[in-house]
Amino acid sequence: MTVIAVGAILALVLWRIADQVQRRRHDATIQQMLTTFAPAAVAVQQDPKQLLVWYPLAQVSRKLYPDAFKSLDDASGGTFPFTKEQLKAAHARCSSEWLAWERAHDASYKLKAATAQQELAAAGASSTLRSRLDAIEQEKLDLYQRRYSEYVRVAKALQALS
Repeated sequence: MTVIAVGAILALVLWRIADQVQRRRHDATIQQMLTTFAPAAVAVQQDPKQLLVWYPLAQVSRKLYPDAFKSLDDASGGTFPFTKEQLKAAHARCSSEWLAWERAHDASYKLKAATAQQELAAAGASSTLRSRLDAIEQEKLDLYQRRYSEYVRVAKALQALS
């Protein structure tokens, strides 16, 4: 009878030790996810394009450590580290930044073109000044096309995340 009791006590002790080890692993994983994704949350707030890097990493981590992420989701009251609302906000911010850049770009090049037009009018029909005005227009278009292409790429990628 005592052998059975000793065996039962030993089994209980081993079970409690295993449970404690498992809890410590779980806690360590949670701590690691917090350490990993805290800088991501800051980076995404500063630059929404950072989501294009961090969001896929978070998704992979979710698959690898579902229990840790469930605990983090429960504790944070949403999807850790990025909620759907944050994804939508990042897309909206990207769009508003594009519109602000577009307005500033247009105003800047209107001023450059107007200055060149005045110089052209004052100097007469100078081919050098005409070429400068054409170069300003080409530069405006080239920069706009590059920036617009980047905006479309980022906006579509952010939209795909949500």
